Amino acid sequence: MGKPAHILLVEDNRMDVELTLDAFKEAKLLNAIHVAPNGQAALDYLFGRSKYADRNAYPLPSLILLDLKLPGIDGFEVLRQIKAAPILKRVPVVILTSSKEEGDRALSYDAGANSYLVKPVSFEGFLEVVRKIEGYWISLNVAPPEE
Repeated sequence: MGKPAHILLVEDNRMDVELTLDAFKEAKLLNAIHVAPNGQAALDYLFGRSKYADRNAYPLPSLILLDLKLPGIDGFEVLRQIKAAPILKRVPVVILTSSKEEGDRALSYDAGANSYLVKPVSFEGFLEVVRKIEGYWISLNVAPPEE
């Protein structure tokens, strides 16, 4: 296997962050998860700006879990900037949102999202989603070559 997978979770809702981290822990997944609480922090992390300049402490992620409804810079803009940047455009972005709106789904895929998942309401449902994310995006999926 390659290097360990690092996941960037971009989520402003503290309860959803805790739910996600608890689900990864319950599923016994050992991936390193870094949390960005808003769009600006996500972009700073991804582009190695400000406190995220140390790539040893804040490595580029193997997978980005991105909420759409973020304060300030929203998830759509984060996604657009990710897919426009040569160093980031191949990193898989999974939209993980509560939005079931067809327009949000269309905009996400048009901007380059690799997957669109609606957050389940129960912990058991969320745990199943986390297991499937790990099973496909971390274990099964063959990552694109680095540029």
